[in-house]
Amino acid sequence: MILNAEADSCQAGENDDRITGIGKLLRTSNIDELPQFINVLLGHMSIVGPRPHMYADCRRFSAVVQGYKFRSLVKPGITGLSQVKGYHGRVVSTECIFKRYQWDVYYVRNASFWYDIRIIATTLLRRLG
Repeated sequence: MILNAEADSCQAGENDDRITGIGKLLRTSNIDELPQFINVLLGHMSIVGPRPHMYADCRRFSAVVQGYKFRSLVKPGITGLSQVKGYHGRVVSTECIFKRYQWDVYYVRNASFWYDIRIIATTLLRRLG
């Protein structure tokens, strides 16, 4: 992405002129997620958990959904339950925020090693399929 003043407050959209050609390739192939494993090794993230959002989005979503910060009781993840349920990418509606939150809360309340394995397997199958 090209450096810009909106990088921390405006989500990238379809045909966003801030995304370079290489960036588009990295995003569509999900190779851009590989550096997140460094954060996992450093203990800042988990492989499975609610996806992290920009701070601006967290503040905005907290104003829409009461208790939104509950999802931050676990480390953010590279993949998560809301992603495998189809709620990923750009937030386009209030309903999308609620659905992501509902799946994130369900994950926080039901997290386990075997549930994480299932989410990882589902993520891999969707990426390969």
